[in-house]
Amino acid sequence: MAKHVFTKEEVHELVEKENVHFLRVMFSDLFGTTKSVDLPVSQLDKLMNNKMMFDGSSIDGFVRINESDMYLYPDMSTWLVFPWGEEHGKVARVICSVHMTDGTPFAGDPRNNLIRVLNDMKKAGFTSFNIGPEPEFFLFKTDEKGNPTTEVNDNENYFDMEPADAGENCRRDIVLALEKMGFDVEAAHHEVAPGQHEVDFKYANALEAADNIQTFKFVVKSVAKKHGLHATFMPKPLSGINGSGMHTNMSLFDKDGNNAFYDEKGELQLSDTAYHFLAGILKHARALTAICNPTVNSYKRLVPGYEAPVYVAWSASNRSPLIRIPDDRKMGTRVEMRSVDCTANPYLAIAAILEAGLDGLRNNLTPMKEVTENIYMMTPEEREAKGIEDLPSNLHNALKSLRADEVVRESMGEHLYKNFFEAKTREYDGYRQHVSDWERDKYMLQY
Repeated sequence: MAKHVFTKEEVHELVEKENVHFLRVMFSDLFGTTKSVDLPVSQLDKLMNNKMMFDGSSIDGFVRINESDMYLYPDMSTWLVFPWGEEHGKVARVICSVHMTDGTPFAGDPRNNLIRVLNDMKKAGFTSFNIGPEPEFFLFKTDEKGNPTTEVNDNENYFDMEPADAGENCRRDIVLALEKMGFDVEAAHHEVAPGQHEVDFKYANALEAADNIQTFKFVVKSVAKKHGLHATFMPKPLSGINGSGMHTNMSLFDKDGNNAFYDEKGELQLSDTAYHFLAGILKHARALTAICNPTVNSYKRLVPGYEAPVYVAWSASNRSPLIRIPDDRKMGTRVEMRSVDCTANPYLAIAAILEAGLDGLRNNLTPMKEVTENIYMMTPEEREAKGIEDLPSNLHNALKSLRADEVVRESMGEHLYKNFFEAKTREYDGYRQHVSDWERDKYMLQY
């Protein structure tokens, strides 16, 4: 169901009712970093009339200095009021898309790009691509200056509960803040690693889900700071423990509101649409990894032994492959991609996954056979016999796969792909040239 788009009159009424004094106007750059400008509420009409200009040349991956004037067009379905700031008046958030001076959507705006791919989905006969994210994060203690340390705030484990723990209190306040903002939180719990937490909120259509992920990360960091903690979505902040991912559940809906992945008479009660879509993701999995795991650190998580997926395969029960089909059926039938992490730009990641699935539908692709065995226990020869590929082992190899995959490149469009590929190549080159403490400890005396 589409979210309500507030009219100017409704917004002015809400401003008075909620005592809103400031507007936080938000959008995302190429890398998924949330950018914002704070406006006094006196500028509300200017914003709603699409007259808010900014310098696009100062934003990563946008435009050159000689073509820098750009406009922020607010999506008034994203209006919400942050549940803090009573003393000087509340702050309302609005998420914007970026437009050129002639009014056309800017092709380098990741949010505009997702809208473009969603329009392709609608042309294929579907009305909604629902996304249910499961983001994980770590809470670290801070020093006397407020800078993060490498000391986690607890030594708990999966589903553990410690009422006196600062992390427990922080997670509770995160949930309360999200609920006040209209999030439907389904679960919140401690994860496997010390200091690691997960908060799951209800699925939404793809665009709203991406907006929610960005807002969620902002809320988590803001609440953690109030507790004297530092929240990080870095995939692998510490060696020897599980990393943080963002399992991404997805389902397509047809024009009649039916879940297109469900077929009561199909194998595993999955429809042909589900199998074709699944096959598309598997076919393009290596290229998708560059977008869904876009940092050097992402690949420290994608290693055997820490529950993260490493192999391109699928299963309805087994948790070792890349793709899992949870037990829920009928309206809850969905595909879960387990490799994605929170450093991914959610607008780009969702667009790429959707485009890969649509490619599977367009070409009636058939997925490999379900893998029910624990892939981590297989030999390389056994994996090869079953047609199980490895995910890329580092960002460099993922970028090579992206460059060779026309479908996933097209999911970004030329502008975003070119800037993304160049920036991430520079990032990997910088990492490749850095000499780490591990290398000095390992080789300095030996050689």
